[in-house]
Amino acid sequence: MLELGSRPWWRATLALGLGSFLVFLNLYQAHPLLPLLTDQFGVSALLAGGALSACTAGLAVGLIPAARLADRLGRRHVMLGGLLGAILFSPLVALCSHFEALLLLRFMQGVLLAGLPATAIAYMGEEFSKRGLMSAVGIYIAANSLGGIAGRVVAGLFAGWQGNWQAAFWGIGLLSLLLLPLVMWLLPRQQGFVPCQPRRGELVSALRLHLGSPLLVGAYLIGGINFMVFLNQFSYLTFLLSHAPFSLPAQWLGLLFLTYLPGTLASSLSGRLGQRLGTAHAMTLGILIMMGGALLLLGGTLMTILSGLMVASFGFFLTHASASSWVGQHVQSHRAIASSLYLIAYYLGASVGGAYLHPFWEAGKVTGMVMGVLLGLLTTMAISLWLGRSERARRAGPRCCQR
Repeated sequence: MLELGSRPWWRATLALGLGSFLVFLNLYQAHPLLPLLTDQFGVSALLAGGALSACTAGLAVGLIPAARLADRLGRRHVMLGGLLGAILFSPLVALCSHFEALLLLRFMQGVLLAGLPATAIAYMGEEFSKRGLMSAVGIYIAANSLGGIAGRVVAGLFAGWQGNWQAAFWGIGLLSLLLLPLVMWLLPRQQGFVPCQPRRGELVSALRLHLGSPLLVGAYLIGGINFMVFLNQFSYLTFLLSHAPFSLPAQWLGLLFLTYLPGTLASSLSGRLGQRLGTAHAMTLGILIMMGGALLLLGGTLMTILSGLMVASFGFFLTHASASSWVGQHVQSHRAIASSLYLIAYYLGASVGGAYLHPFWEAGKVTGMVMGVLLGLLTTMAISLWLGRSERARRAGPRCCQR
């Protein structure tokens, strides 16, 4: 087992972090380009958002097949093979002249991107010691947020530099191909992996087991609903900020996503806060912080919008890292499938969030959108409070019986 701080641990952790960075670099590159896509293809804001949601939906669809394939072929092969294939799709998207073709290619890119998120945690569980795993997961999730930031910022800079959305996909595709060999070199060969042939009915029984657990389903709902409102508020704000009185060009819209940076800090602190407060309370705290960020958006100025997004980012990633940890703590078997189900809920939330917030946006622009965001967050806060009570009752049960 790779021990915390050892050279092999650092190599594996850096490889998985960089691989995760590349996944989210390619996943979110369309986000600052939505106003440009609306102008180029003559589609509505909701349809333009499909350039992002099609990719997140593809990722959600690909998670379970990728996890099952990794059980047979090994985690390393699936992670690296999927990442290579997904990166090659970026320049193909840049060649699209029809919006329907762009959506199809983005969906297929998402399916291939699923290879690494579906298997990275399982790889860590097989190769890392317990202490090494906890620290590596925090770094891995921090890399997620950095990749998400870079995807938007770099895409916006490329698009602004060349004056078209295609430059973003060409630029990020080339950058990813240059970095991928480093991931391949750093990632150690697997020592703890044992290939297995899935038994007939095993997947169905595992799905029933995990989806029948209220403690797991609660975490899945928190991850999915929170990401649904968090991600898509950015999408609608890009349209707000691209028009008067703000009139920000694509490169400045990309820089908007630097507000994700507090999320990187929150991810790295989530383990400590979870140990001090309890994982369920850490989730509740993150949701309360997200609510505060949403309310700041009502200020209507560029400064209050940026401040609100920074606060919301900290709260979101604190909750996301805590919910991911919660799943790991409350599953006894089929861990890869349990983690994949969390990510499926997470990315399906991202995919439907545009449609969920659209009527709120049409009814009241920023004020309406904030109402929709708060409604979702109140739901997840109720779930997190229930999870905390359920866990306390479960722990108290055996002691009561002993008395």
